[in-house]
Amino acid sequence: MRKAAIGKSVTVILPTLNEAENIGKILSMLHGAYPTAEIIVADDGSDDGTQEIVRKISAKRKNVSLLDRRRRREHGLTASVIEAAFAARGEYIVVMDADLQHPVEKAGSLLAGLDNSDLSIGIRSYVKDWGLKRMAISKSVAFLAYISFAARGRPVCNDMMSGFFAIKKKTMMEIAGHNKEKFVGKGYKILLDILRLSPKGIKISEARYSAFHKRRKGRSKLGPKHVIYTLASVFS
Repeated sequence: MRKAAIGKSVTVILPTLNEAENIGKILSMLHGAYPTAEIIVADDGSDDGTQEIVRKISAKRKNVSLLDRRRRREHGLTASVIEAAFAARGEYIVVMDADLQHPVEKAGSLLAGLDNSDLSIGIRSYVKDWGLKRMAISKSVAFLAYISFAARGRPVCNDMMSGFFAIKKKTMMEIAGHNKEKFVGKGYKILLDILRLSPKGIKISEARYSAFHKRRKGRSKLGPKHVIYTLASVFS
């Protein structure tokens, strides 16, 4: 982590669904990079052993906890992150995927961005190893989101589809506390909801990182329904 981030009270939120092949490694990487951070694994009902791995690790590292969402009425990445954010004890929150696609070492850059902003967004310089179809869908939805938000006077950024960001907890509570029912809980792009529902005058910073790779282990959960949920976040 960058020196500018050291000393901040931080909660890292990892939304998971069947990430047994990756969760142990990313928890180890986060512990090595930022050992004082609280880490909440918000699991949406994994049946592949993810929860058991987290429980074993949390028994040894008290800063790691499991949020078991198997019995929740609404499932989805966005709903998982919101619930974890309300439980977070840190003054600053980092949201990142548990599949090792987001670089752990860049979390410090995001946190440093919160010195002068309320929301700090990880911006992918380029994406590697994606198929043509997925790339086309992602870029098309991102373009629609940018145009739609800009036209309505909502904040925009250079990576509207980013899932890697840091936010002050007070900002997150202000947004979620007043608009919880307006989030697309089943969606997987919570940043779109945050931008759409953010208060006027929110300060945003960006932190670029190099390549965003295809996941190395495990299976992607994305399907046609997730495109629909994302469009709901864009046009709500």
